Amino acid sequence: MTPVIIVITVIAVILLVLHWKGPNAVWGGATLGFIVGLIVAIVTGDWSRLALSFAIGTFAGTFFQWVVRLAKR
Repeated sequence: MTPVIIVITVIAVILLVLHWKGPNAVWGGATLGFIVGLIVAIVTGDWSRLALSFAIGTFAGTFFQWVVRLAKR
């Protein structure tokens, strides 16, 4: 795994900890990213894709969570 993927995954985990309360878009994105990444990793054999897709799903969930929060203002 490259250092960039490690840093991105650590940032994703920090975002999950910051959005710990209850089910929300962040956790949904992380779950979807993990499932897709697991399937891709099994098919291709490249396990770094699991971490990368988990992080991308978490970032997408964070984006949508914050769009909803800002729209309520």
